[in-house]
Amino acid sequence: MTGTTKAALDGVRVVDLTVWFQGPVAGQHLADFGAEVIHVERPQGGDLARGVRSIKAVPVGDWNQYFLVINRNKKSMALDLKLPEGQAVMRRLLEDADVFLTNLSAENLAGWSLSYEDVQKINPKLVYAVASGYGQFGDNSKPSFDMTVQALTGLMTRLGEPGQPPIYLGMGSGDAIGGLMAAWGVLMALHQRRRTGKGQLINASLYGAQLLLGGASLQGYLATGSERFSRQQSRSEPESALWNTYQAKDRWLYVCLADEGDAWSRFAGTLDDESVAADERFATADTRRENAAPLTAALAAVIAGRSVEDWLERWGPLGIPASEIANLADLAEDPQAWANDYFTETYCEEVQRDVKVRGLPVGLSETPGSVRTLGPELGQHTEEVLVETLGYTWDEVIALKEAGAIL
Repeated sequence: MTGTTKAALDGVRVVDLTVWFQGPVAGQHLADFGAEVIHVERPQGGDLARGVRSIKAVPVGDWNQYFLVINRNKKSMALDLKLPEGQAVMRRLLEDADVFLTNLSAENLAGWSLSYEDVQKINPKLVYAVASGYGQFGDNSKPSFDMTVQALTGLMTRLGEPGQPPIYLGMGSGDAIGGLMAAWGVLMALHQRRRTGKGQLINASLYGAQLLLGGASLQGYLATGSERFSRQQSRSEPESALWNTYQAKDRWLYVCLADEGDAWSRFAGTLDDESVAADERFATADTRRENAAPLTAALAAVIAGRSVEDWLERWGPLGIPASEIANLADLAEDPQAWANDYFTETYCEEVQRDVKVRGLPVGLSETPGSVRTLGPELGQHTEEVLVETLGYTWDEVIALKEAGAIL
């Protein structure tokens, strides 16, 4: 992006009243592509994620990657919404904003006169975006965490081997997708506002995000009611031996070859044991499905004899889809991820060096997003927003400080 090219969301102002992960990451996506995102935080400690220095009591680095990455490219405004003076500043901030983004409880918002109805009266053009736990309707009062919502959506019972405990997918997947869905909803609402001049209420949720992650398995169950779509899948007794995980000589790999056409003959021709291809039990697609367990055992014995690299070199030219099962250490060094800016490096003021961070999941050829700064210090931009954006005088700023409304 050249110095004269404006970012895709340049000119869009977002008031970000969020905490933890799902809400802030929605604002992060908007900020990455040029929106002015003002992260409003309580003066007493700010966003609770500022205190995350470890996960499950295990340190995760010498800098607060949890907060700084999901609040990158944002401004921080420390504002006490429990005080009338703080609420007055918030109303003034919303008057000219394009988006209000929040994942706080409806009770808190109503107590600060920030319900959808309240804010609509302040600015009817405002897009009001809620990142909730369970959706706009029904019971949304229960506490929601990525793992508890995932537990409700059937994802855990689909993972792992039959007879073994359900497995948490982990990695904050629901929060990450829920935040992305909230940002997506904001963009659609802004596009609609160009036609009507009116804002609207949008709602994304952890629950909806986890259902989206269920994908084809969830839809298969809705269409058929068959438990094959909802139960754990056995690696040793799969539905298809050509769509399965195998332990090679050095590490695990995944083969995902549809058993149709000449797929079996191409695959069998690469094996070091001709008896597998000659076995009558494996002669047709039907008999291979009927004998998936013994075929899996036979393939496991053969594949264990060579390295992953050997197998991929054999299978690649034949169009046999397979991949090593990598870990995060492998991923962090993958040239493909760096070539597409899915990973990038940026300067971290906290540790005075460049650090590796998640990049952007989507690229734009003319107005690409970027990681310009990591998350700001608490209240770093409070005075800037008050004076330059809202037009407060310095005397008024001093009065707000004396009242305790700002940091």
